[in-house]
Amino acid sequence: MVAVSRNTVSQSDKDSSLLLWFDEVGIADIPFVGGKNASLGEMIQQLTPKGVNVPTGFATTAYAYRHFLESAGLESKLRELFADLDVDDMKNLQVRGKKARSLLMHTPFPKNLRDAIASAYQTLCQKYNADTDVAVRSSATAEDLPDASFAGQQESYLNIVGVESVLAACHKCFASLFTDRAISYRHTKGFDHFSVALAVGVQKMVRSDLASSGVMFSIDTETGFKDAALITAAYGLGENVVQGTVNPDEYYVFKPTLETGFRPIIDKRLGSKKLKMVYDDGSRFTKNISVTQGEQGKFAITDDEIIQLAKWACLIESHYSQVHNNYSPMDIEWAKDGITNQLFIVQARPETVQSQKQGNVLRNYRLIGGDGKQTEQPLVIGRAVGSAISQGEVHLILDASKIDQFQPGEVLVTDRTDPDWEPIMKRASAIVTNSGGRTCHAAIIARELGVPAIVGCGNATDILQPGQLVTVSCAEGEEGKVYSGLLPFELQEVPLDNLPRTRTKILMNVGNPQEALSLSAIPNDGVGLARTEFIIANQIQIHPMALINYNLLEDKFVKNKISEITALYEDKSEYFVDKLAQGIGRIAAAFYPKPVIVRMSDFKSNEYANLLGGKQFEPEEENPMLGWRGAARYYDPGYQAAFALECYAMKRVREEMGLVNLIPMIPFCRTPNEGRLVLAEMAKNGLHQGVNNLQVYVMCELPSNVILAEEFAQIFDGFSIGSNDLTQLTLGIDRDSALVAHLFDERSEGVKQMVKMAIAGAKKHNRKIGICGQAPSDYPEFVQFLVEEGIDSISLNPDSVLQTMLEVAKCEDSV
Repeated sequence: MVAVSRNTVSQSDKDSSLLLWFDEVGIADIPFVGGKNASLGEMIQQLTPKGVNVPTGFATTAYAYRHFLESAGLESKLRELFADLDVDDMKNLQVRGKKARSLLMHTPFPKNLRDAIASAYQTLCQKYNADTDVAVRSSATAEDLPDASFAGQQESYLNIVGVESVLAACHKCFASLFTDRAISYRHTKGFDHFSVALAVGVQKMVRSDLASSGVMFSIDTETGFKDAALITAAYGLGENVVQGTVNPDEYYVFKPTLETGFRPIIDKRLGSKKLKMVYDDGSRFTKNISVTQGEQGKFAITDDEIIQLAKWACLIESHYSQVHNNYSPMDIEWAKDGITNQLFIVQARPETVQSQKQGNVLRNYRLIGGDGKQTEQPLVIGRAVGSAISQGEVHLILDASKIDQFQPGEVLVTDRTDPDWEPIMKRASAIVTNSGGRTCHAAIIARELGVPAIVGCGNATDILQPGQLVTVSCAEGEEGKVYSGLLPFELQEVPLDNLPRTRTKILMNVGNPQEALSLSAIPNDGVGLARTEFIIANQIQIHPMALINYNLLEDKFVKNKISEITALYEDKSEYFVDKLAQGIGRIAAAFYPKPVIVRMSDFKSNEYANLLGGKQFEPEEENPMLGWRGAARYYDPGYQAAFALECYAMKRVREEMGLVNLIPMIPFCRTPNEGRLVLAEMAKNGLHQGVNNLQVYVMCELPSNVILAEEFAQIFDGFSIGSNDLTQLTLGIDRDSALVAHLFDERSEGVKQMVKMAIAGAKKHNRKIGICGQAPSDYPEFVQFLVEEGIDSISLNPDSVLQTMLEVAKCEDSV
């Protein structure tokens, strides 16, 4: 039967319906139509009125599946087949899976089920056009649950046209309840094979073969950071992103300020997107074709589309959180129609890893080098899945037929970890693939299993050799790295429940924006020092004056290299602003609404010269440490235009992204008058002190900053003591010289007197003063001194935060 309007569909009707239309079901109907179909119905009913586009369709029901089994007496045959099932024996699993699928495929549908499906498909054709193209997707009654995604366990078929093709695809979906991977996954998750039924969703296709598609999460998949939506995108139909066939673009959007009207795209990463799946007018339904170099070099969707998708992710998450009466981050598939240019949501399911984590324990994996830091060069680099480190012997498998040869504890290296490989994924110590993004099914399953994975390496199967011992690290930010050999590492577990909160603010020094989301999980009061130099050197790589004066560059090699890096930008200067704003924005978002103090650039001339194109614009100085650096650059004609770009980036973060917790800080400001000149330069470039609560801090790192602290306090809103430079200039020591390194000590009485004077001068004028240098991270006794002097905040390296917090609490108790 084909049910009519939802209002007339009673419980008893659902129990006996062979199919239901999406707008007749909601999320409570998972037992009838499976998780995927129930969610589509829920969104069509509840979120379409709020502007979320969802393609319509219908679902065969659990009753239809059981009616199929019962009409042919299949259940008893399947039970007999599975009597001696052993999912840990690959041959046993493969043989029984194949026989079960064959049993279902060779059993015709009962006539009433065939007629119901045919009639419903013809209704769709009347709504759209003759031979309407549809997606036919499996939807099990135990899938898309909060603690088990069942991602990719059953089959989907795209561009299905005609009654017979739809019937054949539905039949294949029924049989796919017994794919090897689905059998193994159910066993792993503790589901009885015969308590699960298979529903089939038949949904109008979105013509993303002519545009783009992807997956998005309303939570950061690796860190569990709740305030960011992660969106991936590639050209063509979405299966390539889901299956991990392509390396997609990645975009991050900050949800809290998005929902108040801002456009906070805090990161954009270009993926290679080498293939796209399109309709095949020949014998197959779809095919993969190559993407042109020009398309590969562009983002698959516009900023407006990124913002639209992120808004929908927020709406969907908010709705399901209300439905479930608890926080429910979501895993969502989207598609853009290349004919209408409309965006659609084609699936939404609960996120099943971060949302299920229990306990308030901070786990931190760390590689241990000879000096406490990792110095080895990685063999391959990709996108990290998880945050763990693991080791083992490489087992290279390029053909799924060979998975039975895989041994527990080995590192699986392959082109892509299709869900068909799930039976051995749980045995792997780690997984490394050439292709795939962090939202593909394989990544989802790896997270659920707790297996560290690195996807999208590009050349892993060429570089890593069978039998080679490797260390797989997902603990260094968003880049996963594979190192040669079994490198030493440690796991630190710190319970956070009983940490003391101190009067002295405990802030963090952050350099790499890619680590910001994970670092924000460490208890903190904000960021005391974010260094723009890291972003400029590692992500921008180009001297800002070389971008401004691109047409005047003398070195042709440098000019070509800059052209290649900035290919997406007609205005080369915009590249600098965009990348710097995203890097700063990501840090500001990670710690929002806590204060994030970002130091404007403080490269020395020799360091600037090492940037691409830098040599043409930098002088050669005998002592760059004491030369043209910090504030002196900002109003100088030789750097003035470049400083404007830094200001534009800060302005974008505050005004376009809405991250007003950003506080710019001026380094190496030698005189009060120089401070006034810098503030005037900032105002000229749109950063007006006091407007929109803009504060501007100054580094206190020169003896003149201390001696004239009261004058500097009339100009700036706060101070941050840079103990490294203050020690250098108080003791007259070049901190880059090994010959006098033994004399460099922040605990020197002269330095401590300087710090004491600075704190007193700032407090006299009610200015905030903190410290962001190395000393508190290294010396507990220096922490005691700072607390006794009444410093407002201490900013530390991330690995020192918790220990210093305990030390500060102890000191405060004794003061």
